[in-house]
Order: sequence, then C-alpha cells, then structure tokens
Amino acid sequence: MRDKIGYLFGDFGNDVMLIFVSQFLMVFYTQVWGMKPTIVGTMFLVARIIDAFTDVTMGRIVDITPQGKDGKFKRWIRIMAAPVAIASFLMYQSFLRDYPIGIKIVYMYVTYLLYGSICFTGINIPYGAMASAITDKPNERQGLITFRAMGAYIGEFIIGFFGPILIYQRVINPDGAVEVTIRNNGNIFPVVAGGISIVAIVCYALCYFLTTERIKVPALTKEGFSFGKSIKMIFSNRAMIGILAGTLCLVFGNLLTGGVNAYLYAYYFKMPAALSTYNAVKLGIALTMALGVTYIVKKLGKREAISIAVGFAGCVFLTLNFLNIKNPWVYVTIASIGFSGVTFFGYVIWGAIIDVIDDSEVKTEKREDGTLYAIYSFSRKVGQALGSSLVGYALAIIGFQAGVKEQTPEVLRGIYKLATVVPGTLFILVVIMFMFVYPLSKKKVEMNAEILRQRRAGN
Repeated sequence: MRDKIGYLFGDFGNDVMLIFVSQFLMVFYTQVWGMKPTIVGTMFLVARIIDAFTDVTMGRIVDITPQGKDGKFKRWIRIMAAPVAIASFLMYQSFLRDYPIGIKIVYMYVTYLLYGSICFTGINIPYGAMASAITDKPNERQGLITFRAMGAYIGEFIIGFFGPILIYQRVINPDGAVEVTIRNNGNIFPVVAGGISIVAIVCYALCYFLTTERIKVPALTKEGFSFGKSIKMIFSNRAMIGILAGTLCLVFGNLLTGGVNAYLYAYYFKMPAALSTYNAVKLGIALTMALGVTYIVKKLGKREAISIAVGFAGCVFLTLNFLNIKNPWVYVTIASIGFSGVTFFGYVIWGAIIDVIDDSEVKTEKREDGTLYAIYSFSRKVGQALGSSLVGYALAIIGFQAGVKEQTPEVLRGIYKLATVVPGTLFILVVIMFMFVYPLSKKKVEMNAEILRQRRAGN
C-alpha cells in the first residue's frame, strides 16, 4: 500500500500542473494577454514536434542509466521536481499583458517549451517507467496503475473544481445581463499557478520517499541508438501502433473537451460554477469506479474492457449533440455519466502500455521501458497538443472573439458542437483502434507474462 500511495502522489503532482495548462493556459493567453487563439495553437503544435525528439531522447537516457542507491528511475523525480514546478509557474505572468506582441510570443515559446518539452519530459517519463521496477506481477501492477489514475483524477478534480471558482467571477449588471470575467484583471493567474507549483513539489517528494524499486532493470548499452530505429520500432510493433493510435484519439478528445468546457460553461451556459460541479461529480464517479477496476480487468481483459467503456462514452457525447441541452445541470448530469467511460480508460491504459513493453521484450529479448514509455508519452502529448491547439483554431473558425463580453448565437452553437460531436466521434475511433488493431487480448497478455517469468527464473 505504501508504494501505491506514493505512486498516486506522483501523478497527482504531474496532473495539477498539466490540467491547469490544458484548461486555463489558452484562457490566460487569449483573455489576459489578448493573444489570438491561432498563435497559441501554433505554439502547441511546434512544441509537440520538438517533443518527438526530447521524449525519445529522455527515454533512452533512462534506459542507459545504471542502478543507483535509490534505484534506476526515482533519481529523476528528485532531480526534476523543482525545475518542472518553477517552469510551470513562469508561464502565467500577467504583468506582461501590455508588452509588445513580439516579446510575449518569445516568452510564450521559451517558458512553454521549458515546461513541457524539457522539465515535464524529464520527470514524467522515468516516473511512468518506474512501475515496472516496483513489481513484475500483473495484478500488483494494475493496483499501482489504479492508484496512479486516482491521483490523476484527484488532481483533475482539484483544478476542475477550484479553477473556475478562483479564475472567474460572475457579475450581474444593472440591466440584468450576466457578465463572466476573469478576477483581478488576470493577476489571479500567477497566484494560483504558484500555489499549484508548491503542491506539485510536495507531491513529488512524497512519491520519492514512499516508493521502492524492487526489480533491478539492467542498463542498456549506449551503442546503436538512433531516432530512426525508434520510429522503426513503432511501425514494426502492431501492439504499439494500436495503443498509440487509440490513445491519441482518446487524449485528443479528452483535452479538447477540457479546453472547450471552459468556454462552454462561461459563454454558452453562463454558469462557470456548473463546471466545478461537473468536475466534482466526475471525481465521485472516478473514485467509486476504482473499487471495481481490477476485478473488471481480471475478468474481461484490458483491451475488451476499454472498448466497451469508451464506446459507451462516445455514444453519450454524440447523443448530447442531438439533445441540444440548454440547462447546465441537465448537461452536467448526462456528460458526467458519459465521461465515466473515459475515466475507466485512464485506470487501465497505463497497465496496457506495460503489457506492450512486455510483448516487445518477449519478441526482442530486450527490456526498453524508458524508450517505449517515451514513445507512448509522446503520442499522449500529440493528443494533448491537438486537443489544446485545435481549441484555438476551432474557436477562430466558428468566429469566437477574444475579449468580447457577448458571443453571437452562431458562435455559442459552435462551442456546443465542439464539446459534444468532436469528442464523441474520437471516442468511437478509440474503440476501432483497440478492437481491430491492438492485438493484446487477455489471453495473449497472460501468455507473455508467463514467458517472461520463465526466462527470469532461468537466469
């Protein structure tokens, strides 16, 4: 249980920063700095291109790192905790709002790349790969993954519930019109971001001191690595292709929903407090679901359970579009139920990537946790970038005007469609990827685990 609690805090630390970025960084740049959404969206895409190199490079660094007194992976949590927290805080500096646009663009790129492409990569990849070193038993790994997901969902709740309350204020004008604005002319952002960074450092410290690496993962040699070989590894591994494509669609849909929801509840429903309720309900569902995840996965298998759960989510969000709901509380109820399928995916997918790593080891007789996890992490970042950046492009396409108090009815309807049709379609694509591309059924996973146990027993 000590390992599980520690692993939970690791992803809680990751996600309080990451979710704040996904839900409010676009809002900060457009509503406080007055930047065009397309400029911000372009930055997100450029960062993901850079991540293609930094993620895989960090994964390889982790793989060639020898065992130390605190293990192979934990040292990176100790080294990178403070830098990633500081980099996160630096992005939200409201005093730059009146600076020339050129200076703001340069500052955006420098701080965002420092946070996402360097510091976050430096801590997240070894953290994720560390699960394989804590235990090699599939059921115990799923327990770790479940607690990791709980940490992520609690972090998402903290930001999703308190974020809108802290960032927005709802004002009723003398003529009765409702106006939603950002508190303190945007100066609330660095205050909130600073608090989040402090929380993240504490969480990383708890993760470091509460977890223990028991499995000795040997360091790979430094010879023979190239970025091209890593790309070839992806396209020669069907399991990797399936999980990358499925995850890309899921994360894209999830982050798009998170980004659009800030606009949906503030402008379409004019009830930003309802977003806090929505995130609170999602947390309740997530924590309740944690009780049965291991049992369901044990009975059905990861691939099969993911397909059922995410397929349900896709159907619900597509139905929401046709219902054209005007009442925010009705929308919160139905969307929360639908999102339970996405929540289930979060509990299971980190165990599935370990299955892919096992499958690769069976075929190649080499254990490459860091490299394979880095490739998978990059696919998630691509999904996050698409979800975050395309919010900006999509808002521009539907005619959203930054800094305007009232949006047109056409824009409001466009926001509603972005929050329902697009994620619903992407969730259905996830099902297709896992059912028809990803080959690791329950039986195949158990077979691979037995092969690896026999090999290790022989050594």
